Amino acid sequence: MSGKMYITCLDMEGVLVPEIWIAFAEAVGIPALKRTTRDEPDYDKLMRYRLEILKENGLGLNEITQTIDKIEPMAGAKEFLDELRSFTQVIILSDTFYQFGMPLMKKLGYPTLFCNTLETAPDGAITGYRMRVAQSKLSTVKALQSVGFTTIAAGDSYNDLGMIRESKAGFLFKSTAQIKADCPEIPAFEEYGDLLQAIRNAMD
Repeated sequence: MSGKMYITCLDMEGVLVPEIWIAFAEAVGIPALKRTTRDEPDYDKLMRYRLEILKENGLGLNEITQTIDKIEPMAGAKEFLDELRSFTQVIILSDTFYQFGMPLMKKLGYPTLFCNTLETAPDGAITGYRMRVAQSKLSTVKALQSVGFTTIAAGDSYNDLGMIRESKAGFLFKSTAQIKADCPEIPAFEEYGDLLQAIRNAMD
């Protein structure tokens, strides 16, 4: 292994855990909430759309939390993370919110999570959200590089492409046929073992 100091940056939803909004859409029977960053590259537009639907249906953080409590990591995700963290630093970079993500981090052995935060009313109504920084995944990767780290990145959605392309090595994982077709230059994997090996190889 080279003398470089590596950090692997992973997306959360679709890579380590199921998509929270899809699970919630199914739980409450509102198909419109199944739209994710795999479908809509503009995250602000997507969130405004989601919050409007929640408001119309009288739904908030309390109801979403009940769904999140039932979500389990993808099969093999915790073992993959444990193995990955045995030979490189790992940060989960997600456009989700701490109120959603932390219960899932507990199930994954508390890896480091960088994400955003929701603004909520006392009754649990979601009134807005605060993004940590614009283009948070790409901005974080650039910041890590600026303090001496070499980054490797993997994700499944349009909002992961910036950090994937900016890193020394980047991979698509469990992505869509459309994104893979749009980005044929990015290696794509479906199994944790294959992604683990690709990350190891990138560090040699």
